[in-house]
Amino acid sequence: MKRNYYIVGLILLIFFVISFLTNIIGPLIPDIIREFKLSLTLVAVLPFSFFIAYGVMSIPSGMLAEKYREKKIMMAGFAVAFLGALLLAFFPNYLTAVLSLFLIGCGMAMLQVVINPLLRIAGGEEHYAFNSVLAQLVFGLASFVSPLTYSYLVLRLKHSGSRASLPAALVPEQHPWISLYWLFALTSLLMILIIAGSKFPRVERSSAEKAGPWQTHIRLLKNPVVILFFIGIFCYVGTEQGVANWISQFLSVYHGYDPQTTGAKAVAYFWGLMTAGGVAGLLLLKIMDSRHVLIIFTCLALICLSIALFGPARQSLAAFSLMGFFAAVMYPVIFSLALNSLQEHHGSFSGILVTGITGGALVPLIIGWLGDLLGLRWGMLFLYLTLGYILSVGWWARPVITNKKIRLIRKKMPEKPVSGT
Repeated sequence: MKRNYYIVGLILLIFFVISFLTNIIGPLIPDIIREFKLSLTLVAVLPFSFFIAYGVMSIPSGMLAEKYREKKIMMAGFAVAFLGALLLAFFPNYLTAVLSLFLIGCGMAMLQVVINPLLRIAGGEEHYAFNSVLAQLVFGLASFVSPLTYSYLVLRLKHSGSRASLPAALVPEQHPWISLYWLFALTSLLMILIIAGSKFPRVERSSAEKAGPWQTHIRLLKNPVVILFFIGIFCYVGTEQGVANWISQFLSVYHGYDPQTTGAKAVAYFWGLMTAGGVAGLLLLKIMDSRHVLIIFTCLALICLSIALFGPARQSLAAFSLMGFFAAVMYPVIFSLALNSLQEHHGSFSGILVTGITGGALVPLIIGWLGDLLGLRWGMLFLYLTLGYILSVGWWARPVITNKKIRLIRKKMPEKPVSGT
């Protein structure tokens, strides 16, 4: 298939929206704890319900995409997210919050299963690693923007003049953060309209690109390469969420930083620097093998983790944020290495890989459980295991297609003529 820049641009926009909807959970948690009067265990169920949806919907989404094609599944994914956002917006309570996040997670899983293989086809196989990191850059930018949008909406609603423009029935005075879910619903509806009005090229996929029946998935799960890359995605998302969810608490407990100010900024810079790391990754992927980029960035992330956990206050604060910079290339490089390591069943394989996003549900819980037993610093040592596994991917991955690099051609000097005697 010829490269389709419009579809690539649409996929990048979808990545932005996915991140905008996904990474607002952390900043909302203090409000939810205070207003719903929840214990830490109960509030931990909220991000768990979101990420566990990936485990429920990823493989079925790959199979549905094969029957109904990409456009319909994208619209269905945003429709499910729209319903989830409306549910919490109309009925703000703990139980609806759990169900709402599960529905939004299901919608995001449907989207990710479809857009990753489509990006590979629309952008060109040899450019997939580059385009994936570009998508991660957009993802990180949205993660930085969404908490700022949350702060803007909540602060405006605290002023009576600003509230006059919104019906009290839509945004209860005691729950101003619900305004964000009205924005989510509106954004999802807008994306449905954009996708409906977009012309998708007919993608003629071979059996390599198709999502097969359950037998195909079972056969893939018997392949050690599939399992190894699934664990890689599981470890990355677990690392990302494990750091982002616990930065503020760690800085408060061990260094006395205010979680509402300094801790919140550290989380914002974690996501913001992920965007900067994406830019650096884009440049490096044009001159280096993606496996080498993964190894370098993971080693630097391990160094930052060590400084963050055992260094003094200021160094710990900076190191936590810098981990976002070095985490930027991990997910796209692992995903691209995975799909480029098999010659068939990429649709089914994508569904299995996206299921690994459940790492974002389990790893933070493991850290919290270990933190209750041994202290948060020792609980976060679990991240050495997840980062160590990500590092190993750079050594054992053997992709069939490697990322396309710029060749530095040295100009050949003309040979000096031999003079006769």
